[in-house]
Amino acid sequence: MSADKSVSPDSVPSSTASSARFNTQISILIVSGRSGSGKTSVLNILEDFGYYAIDNMPLSLLPDAATKLIADGGITKLALGVDIRTLQADSSNFMSIKDDLIANYGKDSVKVLYTTAREAVLVARYAATRRVHPLMVTKDPQVKNLPSAIKNESDALQPIMSNAEIIIDTSQLNIHQLKDEVRAHIGIDNQVTVNLLSFGFKYGVPIDADFVFDVRILPNPHWEPRLRVMTGKDEAVATFFAQFPEVEEMKDDIHRFLSRWLPEFLHNNRHTVTIGIGCTGGKHRSVFITEGLYESLAGSLPSDLKVLVKHREKSQWAQ
Repeated sequence: MSADKSVSPDSVPSSTASSARFNTQISILIVSGRSGSGKTSVLNILEDFGYYAIDNMPLSLLPDAATKLIADGGITKLALGVDIRTLQADSSNFMSIKDDLIANYGKDSVKVLYTTAREAVLVARYAATRRVHPLMVTKDPQVKNLPSAIKNESDALQPIMSNAEIIIDTSQLNIHQLKDEVRAHIGIDNQVTVNLLSFGFKYGVPIDADFVFDVRILPNPHWEPRLRVMTGKDEAVATFFAQFPEVEEMKDDIHRFLSRWLPEFLHNNRHTVTIGIGCTGGKHRSVFITEGLYESLAGSLPSDLKVLVKHREKSQWAQ
């Protein structure tokens, strides 16, 4: 046996070679399903989970699109939506296209997610939205009404459904339950980012804040000449606040409120929650309370809640 154990890239199976180019696992989800069953909602959910989503792509373009986005764009999470409009032309090629993707990226990296719903549910959804089924737009002579369009579509999608690793029946799911289903199937942990944001009211209330706490009622170090140039992060300012029990009481009250209610956002289809803590200039009181809340919440909230801190008026502190 030769002592040279180096291997030419050309001699490595394509799936291994492709995986070696990336530090993280590639995930390609082909998302399809019956019209009205929630395929577009699933693509939107996957976007929330960090997937790069493209809808209504012709099957024949999937391998080239994946190569371009993954190799050139550095994208490792890709969701490709295909529906009856693109499948009518080349549904027979579905398995060969899926096999090409598996050959390039590995079996564990490529999955088909298929959404479906009971016929009565689909009919009711079309009636509620007053939308037209895609097969009724094509004026196919075999499609005489909505039920026949739903049946013909189901038959055309059978090759995809029969080869789907993930099948989700959305008949009785609301959008939050659907998100939980998708998360469970693709193995993504639920996580909410909690942004603690100090700010100054004189510069405006942050428009993206979900909660706003006004701490202007607290004693203001601004009126102490030696503290005026400092911020709520300085020890001397903390010593000043230690003289006033109401400062710690307000921080504790806000902490109790947030500790009670922030975990509920894990079940509310949210990804971020912004909490504004405001004083007049965003330099002393709001900064001190925000820093204190960060220390207490970061150690007490569930791990699915990631706490970050930001001081919006930091650029104003030197003034």
